[in-house]
Amino acid sequence: MEELLTLSEDDMKKHHVIRTVLDGLLTQRAAGEALGLSERQIRRLCAEVRVQGARGLIHGLKGRPSNHQLDPEVLGQALSALHDPLWEDFGPKFASDQLADLYDLTLSPQTIRRWMARTGLWQVRRKGARHRLRRERRACVGMLVQLDGSDHDWFEGRGPRCVLLIYIDDATSKILYGEFVEVEDTLTLMRSTWSYLKRCGRPLAYYVDKDSIYKINRPAKYESLEPDEQPMTQFTRAMNELGIEVIPANSPQAKGRVERGFDTHQDRLVKELRMNGISAMAEANLYLWQHYIPGHNKRFAVPPASTVNAHRPLLLTHRLEQTLSLRSERRLMNDFTLRHNNKFFQVLDREGLRVRPGDKVQVEQRLDGSTHLRFEGNYLVFKPIEARPYRPLLEAQPSRGKVYDDPRTKGVGSKPAKDHPWRRLFAQGPYRAALPAGSVLGV
Repeated sequence: MEELLTLSEDDMKKHHVIRTVLDGLLTQRAAGEALGLSERQIRRLCAEVRVQGARGLIHGLKGRPSNHQLDPEVLGQALSALHDPLWEDFGPKFASDQLADLYDLTLSPQTIRRWMARTGLWQVRRKGARHRLRRERRACVGMLVQLDGSDHDWFEGRGPRCVLLIYIDDATSKILYGEFVEVEDTLTLMRSTWSYLKRCGRPLAYYVDKDSIYKINRPAKYESLEPDEQPMTQFTRAMNELGIEVIPANSPQAKGRVERGFDTHQDRLVKELRMNGISAMAEANLYLWQHYIPGHNKRFAVPPASTVNAHRPLLLTHRLEQTLSLRSERRLMNDFTLRHNNKFFQVLDREGLRVRPGDKVQVEQRLDGSTHLRFEGNYLVFKPIEARPYRPLLEAQPSRGKVYDDPRTKGVGSKPAKDHPWRRLFAQGPYRAALPAGSVLGV
């Protein structure tokens, strides 16, 4: 029975040239130039073809298993883990890391990707090329810290939906601080920044997006409509007082360190929380600080160009409880009270400074929920009071409770309204329809 050989186009060309050399129609040097081989290789191929024919051009290991193939036992253990329902959405790189950490199996991501593609666990996604201008990393740690939050179902329905705040260094791609919070608003961001400042110090700049927390986005022509609003947001004002610049990015790609990082966290961190059975923010924060962030920095952080740390320490003059607060201005009324958030505050007469009605007083709402009043850098002594009791108009202005003797002359009468004869006249006559409901003369 004849054996069927499969030759590629190159093998067929090579076989034709070698047969021409063996037939004496072509020299070995000319054959080498035609095939791009040396004369020594041409002589070797001639010897192989003379003995084995066309089979001599086929590699000896073709159709045989490789001598460097993966151990079937190791491969079976890896595929068994990959088919676990908990691992169903793992990517090749993350799966490779988890196999090394949990099962001590050292397999390259390329090998995992190949076998996942063969078994249908991974589909190749091709991305179109996008043109971006490269921005060089900052030289030192703390020169630029990228800050952003990601609202995501981190617990996959097992717990409440929350936001992950991440502070990542631009020079090293190292996560300097992270925290799960309920909502990304100004007060929450100030609390997290307080923790960051206590842990790392003051960076030179924060790189953020153009959210209303960091930048006033309304048109300039409307800025004068609300006198209490300041030209910068509360967070930006607080950072300026601490000597930290807030830089808004013009696009998400501009702060790609933190944006691409969220793609990684939404892939890896979600699965690690699932594998560890974590479904509450307190447990998630503990795992984040003790395990995930150290492991992430060990894998993905890069050394900076300079070993200098640009973070500056907090000074004694930096009172974070005062700086990291919400501030607004209110005018002091004639009775030395002011109103803020539908609450009334009475300024007491125990002040060394001279504060007058009409002066603008700063209302400072701190992170602990307390309220403080400040005037010209000094704090006022005050007490909260109940809202002013409602007084009807006739009780507040008694003169309106009297009737006129003659509506045409508008003379003020001295008789009570309920006993005045004009009341009876208006109640019985055609004038009643002209009276407003609930008026003094109406019934």
